[in-house]
This record gives sequence, structure tokens and C-alpha cells, in this order.
Amino acid sequence: MEWLRGLPKAELHLHLEGTIKPETLVELSKRHDQEPLTLEGAERLYQYENFLGFLMSFKAVTERLKGPDDYELITYNMIRELARQGVVHAEVYVSFGIIFFWKKTEVEPYVDAIERGRERGEKDFGTSVLWIVDAVRHFGVEEGARVFRKAAELKKKYPSIIGIGIGGDEARGPADQFRDLYKEAKDAGLRLTAHAGESVGPESVWSAINIGAERIGHALAAQHDAELIEVLARKQIPLEINITSNIRTGCCKGFDEHPVKEYFESGLMITLNSDDPPMFGSNLLGEYVLAQERYGFTLDQMRELAANAVEASFLDPARKLALLQRVERYG
Repeated sequence: MEWLRGLPKAELHLHLEGTIKPETLVELSKRHDQEPLTLEGAERLYQYENFLGFLMSFKAVTERLKGPDDYELITYNMIRELARQGVVHAEVYVSFGIIFFWKKTEVEPYVDAIERGRERGEKDFGTSVLWIVDAVRHFGVEEGARVFRKAAELKKKYPSIIGIGIGGDEARGPADQFRDLYKEAKDAGLRLTAHAGESVGPESVWSAINIGAERIGHALAAQHDAELIEVLARKQIPLEINITSNIRTGCCKGFDEHPVKEYFESGLMITLNSDDPPMFGSNLLGEYVLAQERYGFTLDQMRELAANAVEASFLDPARKLALLQRVERYG
């Protein structure tokens, strides 16, 4: 485990709002709730039985995020936790959709806050962070347009805003609906990701590819389509794999059924990620340990997975090359 902790790792699929630990939730509750949560009460909010239950848990936790200062707190805490695991770089989803749709307010004060947290965290712990602005797909195309256009506007002021993506319920927000918005975002200089094939079939992954997604989050359902596997392998489209997340949400029946090793052996460009760590009882280091111990990845293969994540990142070429050299020299 210590070898894996020291391996320079990049995290490409991590939701800021999903990094809140129960202890931090208690702190947020003390700030905002008339009757603050106990630690036991907070921990109960992280319990659920299926994917929709997970979405409800996620909502219950994020409802405690009231003001910009809360976002600064969770950003700083996230970077501290990543550094403890040997994560040198992270590309983190932040949901403008939640701020717009649930909070009914503008995002600028919140972006200022996560930037303060990022700058302090990078200075104190050395882990770099880029932001991927996430639209909640089942809020609709109009809300998605608002989110992506705001991301393009703010990118001019904050170079750390690197890309966009769509999360949420795939069944109620097919990727095809966002085709024109993805072209618009690309023209604005934003990089493109999409959650796909997590809770619905391989057609969702095809749709994400067809609208121009450069990286695919989850792609769990790709295993059921041999032609899709062939395309993913040939094009080397990076996949943001989240093993424990897929099990805990019920999207995959069990660890033995997860296709992570099959994907690797089929030549797919996979990366390991943690998604919403406290909600799944894991973190990126835990995912690396799981891959080695349960799926039999060798240490050389673990180094390859770490290199994949750096290569698939949206970092500038110089920083990417420097991190790849660190990975190659490690061990």
C-alpha cells in the first residue's frame, strides 16, 4: 500500500460536492442548521440502496452547502485529503447546475470561493486542481446552456476552469440533446467530458462519443457491446473508471462482475478514479489498492494506470510531461 501511496497519481473523476466527509458535514450543519447534525446523524445520510438512493443522499449532503465560504472549506479539505493519498493532480467536477437550479443564485461568488480554496490548498499541499463545470443533464438543455456559457465566460478570468461535462440521470437527459452545446463549448476553448454508460446501456456511451466527448466517465455498459469496445480501443478514448462507485450505486452487481481488468486487457485506455469518496467508502488510493489486490494488476501495470491518468488529463504539455517522467521514474 505504501508503494501505491507514493506512486504519483492523477484523479480525473471526482465531484467537489461529493468529497464532503461526515465530519465536514457536521461542521457545515453547525453553521446552518437550527439543530445541528451529530456525527452519527451525518453518517446516516451517506447510506442508500441503489443509484436513485445515491442521488438523494448526494442531494441531502449538498443541501448543507449554503454560501461561498462553505465551498472554500470543502475545496481546501479535498486537496488536503488528495495529497495524503499521493495525488499530484486532480480534475474536479463542480456543479454550476446545483448552484443555479437549487440555490437560485449567481455562481461568481462560489467560483471565487473555490479558487481561494484551490490556491491555498495547492500552496499548502502541492496538489494541482483544474475544474470541470458539470451540468445536471436531467435539469434540461436550457439549464445546460446556461451552465456551459457561464463556464466559457468565467474561463477568461479563471484559467483553472478547463472543461465541461454532464452528470445526473442519463435516462432523463440523453447526451444527444447536448450536441450543439458541446460544439459551442469546444469553440469556446473548453475541453469535453461526459458521464455515460453508468446507469443505462451502451447507447449512452455511443452518444457521448458522437457529441465529441474527449473522456468518458464510467463507461460501465460498454462491456455489453463488442463493437463499442473495439472503437474505444482503436481511438484510445480515455475512460474514467470508478469501481467502488459502480458497486455501491448498484450499477454493477458485484466486484467480480466489474469489467475493469477485461477493459485493460482489451487495450482500452482506462484510468482509476473515486467519484464521490465518502459516499462510497473509498478514495483514489483505495481504488489503486483494490485494483492490485482484487484484480491482480501488477506494479508495472499500476504504473501504467497512473501514466494513463496523466496522459488523459487536460494539463498543459509541459506539466504533463513532468508528471509522466515522475511516474516513469517511480519505484
